[in-house]
Amino acid sequence: MFSPARRRRTLRATAAALVLSAALVTAGCGASDRSDGGAPGASAAAGFPVTVDNCGVKTTYDKPPSRVVTIHQHPAELMLALGLEDRMVGTAFPDSAVLPELRKAYEAIPELAEREPSFEKILDAEPDFVYGGYGSAFAENEGRSRKAFADAGIDTYLNREYCGEKRITMEDTYAEIRTVAGIFGVPGRADDLVADLRGRVDKASAAVKGEAKVPVFVYDSGDKSAFTAGGKGLGTDLIRLAGGENVFGDLDEVFGDVSWEQVVERRPEVIAIYDYAGAGSVEQKKRFLLSQPALADVPAVRNKRFVVLPLTATLVGIRSAHAVGDLARGLHPASFR
Repeated sequence: MFSPARRRRTLRATAAALVLSAALVTAGCGASDRSDGGAPGASAAAGFPVTVDNCGVKTTYDKPPSRVVTIHQHPAELMLALGLEDRMVGTAFPDSAVLPELRKAYEAIPELAEREPSFEKILDAEPDFVYGGYGSAFAENEGRSRKAFADAGIDTYLNREYCGEKRITMEDTYAEIRTVAGIFGVPGRADDLVADLRGRVDKASAAVKGEAKVPVFVYDSGDKSAFTAGGKGLGTDLIRLAGGENVFGDLDEVFGDVSWEQVVERRPEVIAIYDYAGAGSVEQKKRFLLSQPALADVPAVRNKRFVVLPLTATLVGIRSAHAVGDLARGLHPASFR
């Protein structure tokens, strides 16, 4: 096996050759599915080259990546749902229990770190592709910038929710799946997965059609102030599809801090608690909310109406369709009896 240094030199030379020789095409254009998704190490693959513009970083793929590291859980689950576990050489930063149907495959892949791994730790896995879920995956101040990976001959992709370009909706989830599938030469798998997820969302939305919109406050964490989901992130659209309205949908961020006085003023009827490791348990969060005198008259607190969602389920990934159904049941229980 090549040493990491030799492999980086080889990857860098290969990447330079690809940029000079590959014809630019839009992502997925002319791509045809392969039952094997393109064998790792193959010198050519049907439907390639493919060019993807991700958060302003344009990359041309002459063949599917074969050694992938995912940082954060939702990119890993998306890869696994597309049947790409044979390409994965490392995962990092799990924040909730993996979906049961994906658990065996996930556990078979080496975990590089409990949080974001160092640049050197990632290089040790000898990847040719790094897929990050949050912007922190490519934190420049921690030595993991996308440029640093590019200089090492390693391609990168950032979940589109953190490109910061526009408000994210469920359509972006479907587009994310199709883009990743295009990079790996398996567009047919994306068609099947998107059809399944869209069906789940449509079924939940149909069940609550015509119901009054329920005001929802998302509680991620915080005590002096509340860290909540803003209008730019997917969470706001999930609430809309489930028959609710994010009371902080006007916050022009994916996540942001608001005051408890603002929470009181907006009188949410339901509180969606985001559950993930490192931010206190769900029970701790409930106890905190119920113990605050200032919140006693907030309808959601007074009536103890809480919906719990794994944080991973509220992001651009395969769980978001499941979250719509869970939210819809919590907001409109009578529609599901």
